[in-house]
Amino acid sequence: MKKILALLMASVLVLALAACGGSAEPAETEETEAAETTETEETAEPAEGDVASGVEDGVLTVAMECNYAPYNWSQPDDSNGAVPIKDSNDYANGYDVMMAKKLCEANGWDLEIVRLDWDSLIPAVQTGSVDAVIAGQSMTAERAEQVDFAGPYLYASIVCLTKADSDLASAAGISELAGTCTSQIGTIWYDTCLPQIEGADIQPAAESAPAMLMALESGTVDFVCTDMPTAQGAIIAYPDMKILDFSGSDDDFDVSDEDVNIGISVQKGNTVLKDALDAVLSEMTADDFNALMAEATAVQPIEG
Repeated sequence: MKKILALLMASVLVLALAACGGSAEPAETEETEAAETTETEETAEPAEGDVASGVEDGVLTVAMECNYAPYNWSQPDDSNGAVPIKDSNDYANGYDVMMAKKLCEANGWDLEIVRLDWDSLIPAVQTGSVDAVIAGQSMTAERAEQVDFAGPYLYASIVCLTKADSDLASAAGISELAGTCTSQIGTIWYDTCLPQIEGADIQPAAESAPAMLMALESGTVDFVCTDMPTAQGAIIAYPDMKILDFSGSDDDFDVSDEDVNIGISVQKGNTVLKDALDAVLSEMTADDFNALMAEATAVQPIEG
């Protein structure tokens, strides 16, 4: 009888152990799944649409031509608050540099300037090679498909430049303009404005703003189309030029706000940087922008 009772107790013990083993196995699986989940979270890439601000290191890297006075230019020293150009012995200054310095000061960032050709600016910000482009870019819908814009950080009306002794110097509207003309490649001046002039003989676009101005100065073209800040800077370097400003008349260029609003481009989805820039710019007025542009124009090198 004792032997039978012992056997029964042993069987019960085996069943109990088996039951414990059955309940322990799911617990072990849960721990494993939790560990795998944690490991996956640690190694997962950012979700689509997540974009690093670029200023996590405390540095705002800004691209510009450094050849587009009075917006930006290169100079051999740090006079008038110029900033070193990366991988160069030159320094950058101008309206864009002055504005970049204000933005960095407000956010506690250091400023790094990168010199690029005009056509390389948007690709650089798209790929994250630079954090932002501050280079006198109009906030056009076409560009807005490629980048996000902070700003505006300037409002720039569209004008023309001709020689002061030209027959065109007395023109009172775009309908009175005729002859050869050009503007800078990849701008609304060339793509949108010049085609509105019926008497225009449009020549190939200039590779840069200085090249555009040289085409006029050398007599290659009769007039050029640009924005007011560029024109104001041009007549300092070339006193024999005259600004033709038709704004306020019925015979002016047909442009939208996106054509004359000048913005700062950042990578698509970079809301952190865009919001930080906009927070500073929203506190500035058109008068503030114009005063800073006047400061830039006043210290612009004569050679442009």
